[in-house]
Amino acid sequence: MTLARLSDESIARFGEYEALAFEGRRLTNVDQHRAACRVAHALRRLGVGAGDRVVVMLPNCPEVIQSYGGILRAGGVIVPVIFLLGEEEVAHILADSEAKVVITSPDMVWKVEKQVGRLPRLQHVLLVDGGGEGTMRAFAEEIAGEADTFEAVPRGTGDLAVILYTSGTTGAPKGVALSHDNLESNARASARLYELDRAEWAVGVLPLSHSYGLTVMNAGHILGTRAALLRWFSPEAVLETIHEFRATAMSAVPTMLIYLLNYPEAGRFDTSTMRAWGSGAAPLPVEIVEPFERKFGGRILEGYGLTEAAPVVAAHRLSGVRKLGSVGQSIPGVSVSIQDDGGRRFPAGEVGEVCVQGPNVMLGYYRNTADTAEALRGGWLHTGDMGRLDADGFLYIVERKKDLIIRGGFNIYPRDVEEALYAHPKVAEAAVVGTPDPVMGEEVLAFVVIKPGEAATPEELIAFCQARLARFKSPREVRIVPSLPKSPIGKILRKDLRREAHTPS
Repeated sequence: MTLARLSDESIARFGEYEALAFEGRRLTNVDQHRAACRVAHALRRLGVGAGDRVVVMLPNCPEVIQSYGGILRAGGVIVPVIFLLGEEEVAHILADSEAKVVITSPDMVWKVEKQVGRLPRLQHVLLVDGGGEGTMRAFAEEIAGEADTFEAVPRGTGDLAVILYTSGTTGAPKGVALSHDNLESNARASARLYELDRAEWAVGVLPLSHSYGLTVMNAGHILGTRAALLRWFSPEAVLETIHEFRATAMSAVPTMLIYLLNYPEAGRFDTSTMRAWGSGAAPLPVEIVEPFERKFGGRILEGYGLTEAAPVVAAHRLSGVRKLGSVGQSIPGVSVSIQDDGGRRFPAGEVGEVCVQGPNVMLGYYRNTADTAEALRGGWLHTGDMGRLDADGFLYIVERKKDLIIRGGFNIYPRDVEEALYAHPKVAEAAVVGTPDPVMGEEVLAFVVIKPGEAATPEELIAFCQARLARFKSPREVRIVPSLPKSPIGKILRKDLRREAHTPS
């Protein structure tokens, strides 16, 4: 089945039900399906056919889901763009993807305007909550008079469905090419792990432009679940939504959970209905799990994935064994092995590169054969993450290969140092990088954000680490900073911290 058919399947299986709440609006699955059909008609009228790329650059809103459905029904390829990207990054994505249409909003259109007329393939821009003329058209007006039904253009399961551009550590973003089968198989495997009542509300706060948010959306079609969708994350809005909808589940990134834990007004809201907090996209500090669950209720279930795997690779099941520090076991249909650089597999307990096999593994990097060949070697996706498997098949992510610090010949995993720092009662966030040292090769540098209303010195934090870690692992320097640089999804940007490391404190 192709992704365009998921909404048809949802209606056939569950009938009409209230599927989405957004800023006072309530929409059923049928409402959304009909809107997607109208979008498909409008796109076909604007010249979008099988395989044509359409960029969607919006914060979370019902129109994102409608646009995705319409693009797929028209046979097009979705190119989601996180709305926080800068003008240069957006220009690169527009050029590389050769997008024919952009769907965005009036307050973001400035990132696109210069490319209209410059890029020969880019013909139309549709503005949500805005009007326009010429190549700039009002989204609502374009779809208003269209029919509520649209027979999906036939596409193969192996055909390109989505191109997701990842922010690389160097150079321009790379387009991850994902097929219908990549995304559908991943959504179905993820849905098999879901154990809550479909009639209960979940909070949708992940960006729908991110691979994690896409899979949560696709799994929602399969499961027939309900989501109270937030335009973007704020602790107040999340807690208010849980309270209002008596929500039972939310998928998040660790940064969101940390912000919730440290939110001073959290006590005003009732979160006792919460049962499951999914965590992915970045490592979860083990030290926050117990205080978070004590404060908000429910259970944090950490998983692991990457865009190149569409994205979920491993996860915990709510009713199953949870091993803190682990990201769970591989999801149904997906295999994980730990390998050395030569492709030799390591036994349980040994650290090597995490490699993935399964129907979720990407087609490749869009128009980038060299990087595709490097990532897809020997029939496996080489993730660039270092990890180990235990005897029960639980996966532990140790570090990104490139983040490993080698000090005087000893390997130091930044996560070990970060876990020690998170154990300090005054620390809100921490990130550790290596910095060049003429004697040791590299030294350990920690960047730390202190909780509001608290105070701590670098010397105090270094001593705290030395009491918990071998001295060679402990930070040589701690810099206390007001915030850590993060990607639009909330991942800490170590590449920015490495650049900052060269600036004297």
